[in-house]
Amino acid sequence: MAIWKLHNNGKLLPGAVVRPEERLGWGKTIGLGAQHVVAMFGATFVFPLLMGLNPQLAVMMSGVATLIFLLVVKNRVPSYLGSSASFVGVATLVYQGGGNPAHVSGSLFAVGLTLFIVGLIIHFAGSRPIHRLLPPAVTGAVVMLIGFNLAPVVAATYWPQDQWVAFTVMIVVTLLSVGARGFIGRIAIFLSLIFGYLLSWILDVIAGPVASQDGTSHLRVDWTQVQQADWIGLPPVTDLANWTYGATDNVVGLHMPQFSIEFILIALPVVIALIAENTGHIKAVAEMTGEDLDDVMGRAIAADGLTSMLATTAGAGPTTTYSENIGVMAATRVYSTAAYVVAAIVAILFGFSPKFGAVISATPGGVLGGICVVLYGMIGLLGAKIWKENRVDFGNPINLVPLSAGIIIGVGNVSLNFGEHFTLGGIALGTIVTVIGYHLARAIAPLEMIRQADGAAIIVDAPGAYKTSSVKAVSQQKNDK
Repeated sequence: MAIWKLHNNGKLLPGAVVRPEERLGWGKTIGLGAQHVVAMFGATFVFPLLMGLNPQLAVMMSGVATLIFLLVVKNRVPSYLGSSASFVGVATLVYQGGGNPAHVSGSLFAVGLTLFIVGLIIHFAGSRPIHRLLPPAVTGAVVMLIGFNLAPVVAATYWPQDQWVAFTVMIVVTLLSVGARGFIGRIAIFLSLIFGYLLSWILDVIAGPVASQDGTSHLRVDWTQVQQADWIGLPPVTDLANWTYGATDNVVGLHMPQFSIEFILIALPVVIALIAENTGHIKAVAEMTGEDLDDVMGRAIAADGLTSMLATTAGAGPTTTYSENIGVMAATRVYSTAAYVVAAIVAILFGFSPKFGAVISATPGGVLGGICVVLYGMIGLLGAKIWKENRVDFGNPINLVPLSAGIIIGVGNVSLNFGEHFTLGGIALGTIVTVIGYHLARAIAPLEMIRQADGAAIIVDAPGAYKTSSVKAVSQQKNDK
């Protein structure tokens, strides 16, 4: 792996950008890595639980996957790989169809294999086909619906657990991100989590338990599982002979995938969303760093597929580039891949320690609500930034109509049933409607309307070679410079 250059002798000036090939001093880099761990940890634990898989194993494999990803993309794409909400629906359908965790792993292994093949095709055929399929108007919409699709998680799961702690933490995140100077402002999210954790503990001592949504009450900080957890240990090997869907005493851990054509067919449509999701991630990172990453687009998608195959082979959920960590980079303006290496190593260590994993997973829901309400919103607005930077014209129905439909479907978790055993919804359906709807609109639109839509669209012929399809857009680019 490449050696990172020390940014400005380790000093971080206000407004400065730390590039992927740079790093701060190792102390600050470790702090930033810890912040990335915080950003990914909740989802990396929650989604495997929802999929009936082992969260400790998922955290460990997320670290391994991140290191492999950074190696494949040659440290050019700062990204963390973890569990994704896109796969939760697949697992649910597999279980409803009589499958078990091994069938879930097998069907999602097929998704990873397909994604790997698509990445290889893009790598060798060039990025022009993906630009035609997913122009800035579409990728901006996909990034937006991915970010805003997470809003119900905050609204229904985290925020109601302790609304006033969530509101206070949200204010602290805002104040530290905007008002703090230097490194303190860059790790505002991590510091806000510590603040919220301590605030919740103090409120437990002073005010007592908080009321739950179901009418019961509970302590904000519950360390029962922390006390019971071992300091060092590995996930158990799953005994599928004694596994029962819905049973609370299931012990799911290491297991081999089991393949079924029926379940694979259920899972494969997710690939469409993952291609757009990964492309949107790369474009979002490119927008933030100001670097042309088209030549590593295929590598990134193939790496995502490869690490998903590796993770599902061990019995963990597949991995994908994490939108949560894009929000952290947007807030800190530190894009150093060194911070992601630190985060990956920490995650692997967590995978060997049930005790530390229990401490993180005991983070009060109200604290996560205050942090996620900011992070998820920032992810969604990165989609708007892609639109702005590429001057997408929403006065044109080609852009306005299909993207509007796709975003509402993604944000509202609208679903489409194809029978008793197959349903598309949320991010997957929103992505499909956005992509197909956009190209259908172009196919039937008058030529003048298409020309207007293409007026500011950036087309890539080769890595680093940009051109636009109108003199007006070229002139605007020169003025911007």
